[in-house]
Amino acid sequence: MNDKSLAQLFDPRLLWDYYQLTKPKVVALLLLTAWVGMLLAEPTLASLDRMALGLAGIGLLAAAAAAMNHSLDSGIDAQMRRTRWRPVARGRITSRAAMVFALWLALLGFVLLYWGVNPLTAWLTLASLFGYAVVYTLLLKRATPQNIVIGGLAGAMPPLLGWTCITGQLSAEPWLLVMIIFAWTPPHFWSLAIHRRDEYAGANIPMLPVTHGIEFTKTAIL
Repeated sequence: MNDKSLAQLFDPRLLWDYYQLTKPKVVALLLLTAWVGMLLAEPTLASLDRMALGLAGIGLLAAAAAAMNHSLDSGIDAQMRRTRWRPVARGRITSRAAMVFALWLALLGFVLLYWGVNPLTAWLTLASLFGYAVVYTLLLKRATPQNIVIGGLAGAMPPLLGWTCITGQLSAEPWLLVMIIFAWTPPHFWSLAIHRRDEYAGANIPMLPVTHGIEFTKTAIL
């Protein structure tokens, strides 16, 4: 690797673009809800080492899902004002490079959870990545106005993942936390979709305000 290649590799602008691929604000919110699951899992404070490893692994897999979304949705992103500045949509990073980056993050996160926390959390977190990056992004988003209702389950999983990090088992309590976020997600997203209705229509994405109108969507939100 020559000096020019090294300079490009460590270009602060390129590093910032890769950082943006991970949707850091979204990942921070997911980690917050995972942390809540960890705190509620046991009557006393769990091991800080286990909590740190769990949050790191969940964060890496969430970041991988975000980067996959950038790669798979680059064509749609380029058509919408809210997303057309994204690195892949603008061509600053190729779709292939974003996907390779995502796969490395996913591998690192999975190994960290599997060996450092427990296999159950590793597989559940990987399933959440698959639900968001494949089931929602590739299939539901383009196929049905119920996309965010069904696909929202992936984003609601972190409290359960936090719980299993500490306990190593499934139980009813974290599923209640999952259902709270699951129920909140569609009205939250539909309100944003109303605001961006024309952009979704232009990108041929069947969001509820596009397929059923704004008044129907407001009723669904209520």
